[in-house]
Amino acid sequence: MSELRQDPTTNDWVVFAVERAKRPQHMADKVHHKELPERDESCPFCPGNESRTPEEVYMYPHFAKVSDWQVRVVPNAFPALAMKGGIERREDGPFSHSMDAFGAHEVIIEAPSHNVPMALMSYDQVEQILRAYLNRYIRLGRSRSLKYITIFKNQGPVAGTSLAHPHSQLIATPVASPNYRRNFEFAVKYYDDMGRCLYCDLFLDEREKGVRVVTETKHFFVFHPYASHSPYETWIAPLEHCASFACVKVEEITELAKVLKDTLFSIYQALDNPDFNYMVLTSTTDDTNDPYYHWHIRIIPRLTTIAGFELGSGMSINTVFPEDTAKFMRELANKPEGA
Repeated sequence: MSELRQDPTTNDWVVFAVERAKRPQHMADKVHHKELPERDESCPFCPGNESRTPEEVYMYPHFAKVSDWQVRVVPNAFPALAMKGGIERREDGPFSHSMDAFGAHEVIIEAPSHNVPMALMSYDQVEQILRAYLNRYIRLGRSRSLKYITIFKNQGPVAGTSLAHPHSQLIATPVASPNYRRNFEFAVKYYDDMGRCLYCDLFLDEREKGVRVVTETKHFFVFHPYASHSPYETWIAPLEHCASFACVKVEEITELAKVLKDTLFSIYQALDNPDFNYMVLTSTTDDTNDPYYHWHIRIIPRLTTIAGFELGSGMSINTVFPEDTAKFMRELANKPEGA
C-alpha cells in the first residue's frame, strides 16, 4: 500500500509507491559496465599524465616522486568557480543581483589505478582519500571569503561523471548553499523549540528503533532514512554532535574509512555496481561549532529517474520502504561468504 512520509529534517513529503516496485534485492537492473584498463593513456588523471592537469595542491605521500602518488588533488581544469575577482555584490535593479564567480573547484584523484572503484579499494586507500578531503576542507575553510564547502562524488554517467578514473570533487563558494540554508533554518527552529539538536534526536531515535539501521561502530552509524527520497538512500552519521566535517578527529578517520568503504561495497554487491552520488553535508565555515547542525554523508544510488511529477511538485517518489532496504543490507552484511 502506498504511503506519504514527511522528512523530519525539511518537512518535505515523500511518496512511497511500493506496489510499483520490485523486491528490494531486485531493485537494480543488470548494468553492463565497460571493462576498463588499469591505466588509460588518454586519461589526464592516470600516472604519467600529470602535466595534463594543473599543478597539485595536495599529494599523498607528501614527498612522492612524480607518478608515485596514491592520492592527488588538483584544481579543476574547467572550474565552475575560480579564485579570481572578489566577493563584492552588484545590483542592477531590485531583482538583478550578481557577483564574480569567486571560489575554488578541485578534483581529488582517488587512486593511481584507472579501473578500481572506491568500493573495491583497500581501507588504507579510502582513509587517504578522506584525509585529503579533510586537509583541503580545513585549508580552504581558513579563507574568510569562502563560506561553504561541498565535497561530493559522482560515479557513473547517470550520476553525472565525465571521466571514468576514480575521483571526487570539492567546490568552495562565497555563499551558503540553498539546501544547507534551508536545512539549517529548520534545525534552528527545532533547537529553539526543544533546546536540542534535531539531528542528534533523530539519530538517537533511529538507533533505538533499529529497523532502518544498517550498522553501528564506535563513532559512526549507517541507516536508511525514514523518508528516504530515493531507493537505498544511505546516511553515514557521527554519533557525537558536530556541525562541521572539520571536527572529525584524526583518530576517527580510520574508522570512517572502513565504514564508508564497507557501505559502498555493500551497495556495489547488492545493486550490481550502480551509478551513485555521495555528498559530505556540513555546516558553513563560520559555523563549525554551532549546536544546530550535524554533519553527515548522504549516498544516493541512481536507480530511478526524476520525471515530471518530481520536477513539478518538488516531491520525491520512492518505490521501496527503507525498513526493507535496510533489512536486506543487514542480511547481506551478515551473510556467510560464498552462501
